[in-house]
Amino acid sequence: DGVIGSLTEERLATVLRPKADAAWHLHEATRDLDLDAFVVFSSLAGVLGGAGQANYAAANTFLDALMAQRRAAGLPGVSLAWGPWDRAGGMTGTLSDAEADRLARSGVPPISAEQGLALYDAATAGERPLVVPVRLDLAALRGLGDVPALLRGLVRTPARRTAAAGAAPSADALTRQLAGLGGAEQEEVLLRLVRGQAAVVLGHADGSAIGAGRQFQELGFDSLTAVEFRNRLNAATGLRLPATLLFDYPTPADVVGHLRGRLGTGEVSGAGSVLAALDNLEAVIAGLSLDDAGEHQLVAGRLEVLRAKWADMRSAEGAVDGGADVDIEEASDDDMFALLDDELGLN
Repeated sequence: DGVIGSLTEERLATVLRPKADAAWHLHEATRDLDLDAFVVFSSLAGVLGGAGQANYAAANTFLDALMAQRRAAGLPGVSLAWGPWDRAGGMTGTLSDAEADRLARSGVPPISAEQGLALYDAATAGERPLVVPVRLDLAALRGLGDVPALLRGLVRTPARRTAAAGAAPSADALTRQLAGLGGAEQEEVLLRLVRGQAAVVLGHADGSAIGAGRQFQELGFDSLTAVEFRNRLNAATGLRLPATLLFDYPTPADVVGHLRGRLGTGEVSGAGSVLAALDNLEAVIAGLSLDDAGEHQLVAGRLEVLRAKWADMRSAEGAVDGGADVDIEEASDDDMFALLDDELGLN
């Protein structure tokens, strides 16, 4: 496996030989025989494309095309473009837990042996030269953001999705959040995003093990995880980042610097910064569950103080709801809380 830029003639030949060469020799050797069936195993990677599997995808697509050619010539032939099987054996038998989780996140859960045998019987009993026996997790595919082109008629994604717990923030929400922050805070938000998405890809519970200055290669990234990581950042930021992102920017801190430059996260002043801060506040409030009446009242009072200060900016008298005259600019928070307590009858 490897991204296209890493492939060589030798690496391509190593993968093509057991697939394309072997199938072609069998085709040539049996073309004059009265066969009942000619069945080859290809892969979903050739149908949908597989990140970091250009050579493998090409080899399997050759098998699909060869079976179409045999059918056109009146010969039996069917190519089964399998999705992954469970980890009891075969190609998926050596997958790590993180790699198995990555397959599940891709929307293609594994096929059990019993399911595989039933799919084999159904596929070989038909008349099509290409069959794709695969399980699809439509909810997971819908959450990818960038659904494979072949499945877009099957998996409809709304223009705007509510972010699930632990999911990357939407690009619009991220931009608004960064707009209300200073440079250091912007870097903190982006670093949290980068570390969190790296943790998901590597199978960690959270981003605490992802050091800002550690090399991605040392953390266990390979070409496949690098591409998934890039895709997740694309969805979170709205950018089109290169497939070589982790080679060009080899640490989380480097990626953060690149993201800041691409996002144009200059500091915003005036009402724009207030609105961005309110977006952040709204997100925090949405995730709270305040059962304590005192805490709820305390937050409500502080919000009312801020509302009063904002209203005073357009009021020459500086009065709050026609009550006692108060100089909002000079009043302390304690003064404002005392006023609110009076208004609410708490004193």
